Amino acid sequence: MKPVVHIVDDDPALRRALRRLCETAGLTAMEHSDADDLAEKTLARRPSCVLLDVRLADQNGLAVQEALRGAGSTVPIIFLTGYGTIPMTVRAIRGGAIEFLTKPVEDEVLLEAISRAIETDTAALAENRARRELTDRYGTLTDREREVMACAIGGLMNKQIAGELGLSEITAKVHKRRMMEKMGARSLPDLVLMAEQLGIPARRRR
Repeated sequence: MKPVVHIVDDDPALRRALRRLCETAGLTAMEHSDADDLAEKTLARRPSCVLLDVRLADQNGLAVQEALRGAGSTVPIIFLTGYGTIPMTVRAIRGGAIEFLTKPVEDEVLLEAISRAIETDTAALAENRARRELTDRYGTLTDREREVMACAIGGLMNKQIAGELGLSEITAKVHKRRMMEKMGARSLPDLVLMAEQLGIPARRRR
C-alpha cells in the first residue's frame, strides 16, 4: 500500500501546505486538526508516519505521543514546533520520535525526515509480518514435531533424536522432514535462526 503521512496541526493553512508538500513527493497525506482519532488511524497498519505539532489547541504533542504508544501504535513520529527546549527534545526522542524539527523547516529537511520515518516503518512492518508468518508455521506443527524441532536445534542427530524421544530412527527422520517442510527451513542453520526468533529453547542430549 502507498505510504501515508498523518499531519496533526491546529493551523489549517500549515496543514494544507504540508499536505501539498507531501503530495509533490508522491505521498498520501491526511490532515488532522487534533489527535483524537489518530490512534485508530495509525493502528490500521500501512507504512506511515506522523507529523505532530508539539503545541495543539487543546493537546500537548508529547502527551499525544505517549497516548499513541500506550494504545499500541508504533508509527514513527516527527515533531514540529515553533520553539523547542532540550528537555522537550529529550522526552520526544526517548519516546521514539524520529526527529524534532523547529518551524519553519526547509522542505528538503522535512522530506528527508519523512522518507527516513517511512523506511523505518516499512522495515518494522515487514519484520512483524515475517514474525507472524513464522509463528503461524510453528503453530502447524504437531506436539511430536515440536519435540523433534527442539532436539534438532539442540544439535542432536536423527539416531539421537530417536533415542531421546523413544522412536525408531526411521520415524524420527519422517517427523524431522515434515517439521522442516512445515517450517520452510532449507537447512539446520535456517531452523536454528527461526527458533531463536520464536524464543524456542533447544533440547540437549541427556
